[in-house]
Amino acid sequence: MAMFVHLTSAANAPRIRRSGIRAAGRGHDGARGVYCFPVLPSYTLTHQWLRELARFGNRGGLVAVHVRLPDDQQVHVGRYAREHATVPAAEAVRRIAALEDPRGWEVFVPRAVRPREVHRIRTAPQVAGWRYWPDAHGVRPCTCDGCRVRGEYGSRRLRERLPHPLDGPPPPARVLLARVAAAGTPGDPAELREILHWFGKRRRGPLAQLAPLAAHPDPGVREDFVWAVCRWSTPGVAELLDGLTGDPDQDVREAVETVRTARADS
Repeated sequence: MAMFVHLTSAANAPRIRRSGIRAAGRGHDGARGVYCFPVLPSYTLTHQWLRELARFGNRGGLVAVHVRLPDDQQVHVGRYAREHATVPAAEAVRRIAALEDPRGWEVFVPRAVRPREVHRIRTAPQVAGWRYWPDAHGVRPCTCDGCRVRGEYGSRRLRERLPHPLDGPPPPARVLLARVAAAGTPGDPAELREILHWFGKRRRGPLAQLAPLAAHPDPGVREDFVWAVCRWSTPGVAELLDGLTGDPDQDVREAVETVRTARADS
């Protein structure tokens, strides 16, 4: 049996003890499953993803879930953001253990982890590992919307020191709505997607005025609409997103499913 560790929010521990780890992650091939890492002799390397995952606001800190998988269980192994190989679990452990520098490597199990496969759950120190990427220390940080985490410690000072063209504050809502009206019907997709980018930086917004974009003929606009309003506290967001669960475009459906899963976990 191959031993792996899965890092998750402490709030998920009771559910994991009861029913295992659900397949909430998304692999490189689009399949759902569970990300984990082999248990190595080095404690630091085993828990190297702790600081990076802690950036995303997990309630109550992170816990380490040790799982035992059959040696012949097929998994995907590789460095993040690169092509992964499909190998048995025992082979994934061997490959990573043989690396001179296994930082940034990961294992993806393309299914849920059953309760009987959970070996133990324990607390883990929140200071082990790297942030952003291995060897990021000393490299100028990126403050673009895709890299920064809203509410992260020191993020405001970082944005003031290293402003990015896509940083806020966003234009006033009335200005953005005027641009939506000027775009016409159905409207230029590139213009509408830029407007939705700015609306996505707000915590609340004019949902009723933007609701027609949920039916825009361009799927890119509909997908950006999902990401723009998903964090809003405006009443009616959940119901509007539920209406897009049957969207004909796969990317739109996946965006809605990702948002609903994140809401259920929070």
